[in-house]
Amino acid sequence: MSKVAKNPISIPDNVEINISDNLVSIKGPLGQLDQHLTGDVKINEADKILTFTAVKQTKHSKAMSGTIRALVNNMIEGVSKGFEKKLTLIGVGYRASAQGNKLNLELGFSHPIVHNLPEGVSAQTPSQTEIVLKSSNKQSVGQVAAEIRSYRPPEPYKGKGVRYYDEHVVIKEAKKA
Repeated sequence: MSKVAKNPISIPDNVEINISDNLVSIKGPLGQLDQHLTGDVKINEADKILTFTAVKQTKHSKAMSGTIRALVNNMIEGVSKGFEKKLTLIGVGYRASAQGNKLNLELGFSHPIVHNLPEGVSAQTPSQTEIVLKSSNKQSVGQVAAEIRSYRPPEPYKGKGVRYYDEHVVIKEAKKA
């Protein structure tokens, strides 16, 4: 059994969990998330505590027990608290503005970039150079942040570009004449 799967998950009071043969549905104040299961993992619920066990004693089944436990834990955290990613724009003239489910970016190209946000992900721009992405799904908020960062990743000489809020970019020394 994986080390991750040995840790039980306690279920908050405002979260409902439905476990069927091959689907886990979790519903909370911030939405509902579903996860399909393989036949390798058995989920037990008792007294607001979830435990995960591998059905077979194969390497794959043991690994999947830890993976499913991590996914379910992220789903519970997502529907109760939510996830957030912050991005900062560094560069002259770099701006962002959120309008509904679209994010307008000006990143030094000859044209503005309009990034359509998927369902369930919302964006806010507290200032012109900050983007805050929020969602109940950890995977989707991380994917959207990575897509936005990929338009203009930070370059190593001046540090210009889109970077995560806590990202540290090592600046290279310029060529000497």
